Amino acid sequence: MSTPLRIQATGEPRAVIIGAGVGGLAAAIDLASAGVDVTVVERASAPGGKLRQVRVGSALLDAGPTVFTMRDVFAGLFEDAGARLEDHLRLQPVERLARHAWAEGGELDLFADPERSAEAIAAFAGGAEAQRFRAFCARAADIHRTLDRTFMHAQRPSALGLTRRVGVRNLNALRRIRPFTPLWRALGRYFKDPRLRQLYGRYATYCGSSPFQAPATLMLIAHVEGLGVWQLDGGMHQLAQALAGLAERCGARIRYATEARAVTTAGGAVSGVELDGGEHLPAEQVIANADAAAVAEGRLGAQLRGAVPGQPPRQRSQSAITWNWVAETEGFPLHHHSVFFSSDYAAEFDDVFRHGRPPREPTVYICAQDRHDDQPAAGPERLLCLINAPARGDRDPLSDTEIQQCQQRTLALLERCGLRLRPTADEPAVTTPAAFERLFPATGGALYGMASHGWRASFQRPAAATRVPGLYLA
Repeated sequence: MSTPLRIQATGEPRAVIIGAGVGGLAAAIDLASAGVDVTVVERASAPGGKLRQVRVGSALLDAGPTVFTMRDVFAGLFEDAGARLEDHLRLQPVERLARHAWAEGGELDLFADPERSAEAIAAFAGGAEAQRFRAFCARAADIHRTLDRTFMHAQRPSALGLTRRVGVRNLNALRRIRPFTPLWRALGRYFKDPRLRQLYGRYATYCGSSPFQAPATLMLIAHVEGLGVWQLDGGMHQLAQALAGLAERCGARIRYATEARAVTTAGGAVSGVELDGGEHLPAEQVIANADAAAVAEGRLGAQLRGAVPGQPPRQRSQSAITWNWVAETEGFPLHHHSVFFSSDYAAEFDDVFRHGRPPREPTVYICAQDRHDDQPAAGPERLLCLINAPARGDRDPLSDTEIQQCQQRTLALLERCGLRLRPTADEPAVTTPAAFERLFPATGGALYGMASHGWRASFQRPAAATRVPGLYLA
């Protein structure tokens, strides 16, 4: 979301990027397009980072992000490199955003067209609730207008800088974004039906946070989804492949199965990257596409401890437990995106953030990768099933018994909502907070860095530049 990173160098600038996640690939594209000599080192055998795939039997399944929004950001990245997004990815706009269900009863689809959603809400919860939904949409759009250019696209957001960019004449707009009001409380002013409050409270989990502690500004996510959601032919991992291909066409070199051991320094500034096998890659600039906590803890060299202000974070965002199944389904009519809500939302987030344990009754998200245009899959289909979990994978990993209990609770909630899964004989791919910690060190499995709890959290996220000259974060 920030403006492109500009590297200052004399002579022939060289940059090494550690990690071929989306942030690292975007930096590689920008820098290589500008004539910088770029090498990307990635310890995995494929690009994408969290935008990854897993294999179940002979099938490949998406195992990371499943929702593609803000298309213009990616289109701009391609255009800056002299390419067109449409020439590298086949995108299908989604009309039906998601299907939602509650064990106590009720099923609701939301649409990209807000008026279709209003009609669905009227049928689900009454005309008065539909009118309140329209008022909610207007406020979400207002928040987005206020923060889009002034905050989300700012290189280093700060409270003072945000006020300056908004301008004295528009201070009322800042007050309307309700930064001091928790999202859950703000939603209570719009929705009387507790199911709708729960549905829109889920937007806090898009950045790994609790709706009871995250600010009401996250209402803007509803507006972002209304601007467009797309499915990618071949799955979300195709985005990572397209970005990697574009980076290489721009001149970047990507070395897979190559792990960075440490960032080297000379005279207090970076001098390159030492690889696990002992090879040294000289560079004037190093971009770490890793969690900021990994840099701050010295995972890339003890001399980098303290390089990132405010790290490690005071409170990590949540982690997850995921199951990738190939299964036949019965009963509930799955959509590409389906959400099955727990009975007690407050208890669910208390479990994760206060007690540090998996929810006793989780909300369950399922991505049915083979479902398009609301058509049922023929035979076994590829499913990603996800529940929230605490980010304790580095200090108190979940036991096999706890993971099995989570699976039983997950399947029990789905059964109560009418969905039955009949997996094939192939073993599912299960990813726990400890597994996420191994994939993304120093996170404990947290998938979003620090939790967005309280109005200050967004201003406390680390900037691109660090305290070590030449070292940047993606």
